[in-house]
Amino acid sequence: MSDKVLCDSCDTDVSVVDNNVIFKCPGCNKVNIVRCGNCRQKAVKYVCPKCCFEGP
Repeated sequence: MSDKVLCDSCDTDVSVVDNNVIFKCPGCNKVNIVRCGNCRQKAVKYVCPKCCFEGP
């Protein structure tokens, strides 16, 4: 079992990238969204697996 926390956009292990963020989905407020600094900077889309909210 892996303890890695992965970016929801690119599956990068966020422990190896700076400027990461974890926040509750703005759509349903139930799922944690994980974003690596690279995807945040490039505004790569993410999709909530529970409510299908899409964000940059």
